[in-house]
Amino acid sequence: MTEFTPFLSLAGGALIGLAATLLMAFHGRIAGMTGILAGALPPFAADWGWRVAFLAGAILSPLVYQSLTHAIAISVPLTPTALIIGGLIVGVGVTLGSGCTSGHGVCGIARLSPRSAIATLTFMATAIITVFVIRHVI
Repeated sequence: MTEFTPFLSLAGGALIGLAATLLMAFHGRIAGMTGILAGALPPFAADWGWRVAFLAGAILSPLVYQSLTHAIAISVPLTPTALIIGGLIVGVGVTLGSGCTSGHGVCGIARLSPRSAIATLTFMATAIITVFVIRHVI
């Protein structure tokens, strides 16, 4: 059972959109998290500073919000092994799809990219099928 929070979800989506817009406005870059992460890891990109700051904000902001409000209940119902396998599968998908959900789904669709629309539809269909299989078949 999940607890849907429409106002928090709307606020979170607006902040993601704002961050993507500001990154494009000030740095001319797409807010694709895997691309940002890749440039922040060795071998470092020449512009690694903003990448590290962006990632730090993405990681620390929910932690600060949680510490101030205690509104987010964080639980991970999977084993560390399942998380690692899932991460590797996502990494393969990001490589094959030339981008991630944030790059294609947030920024690509906003730029009316047909390739990003198809990629996002593929991500969503795969996620829906995966959840169905895990929850109802396995």
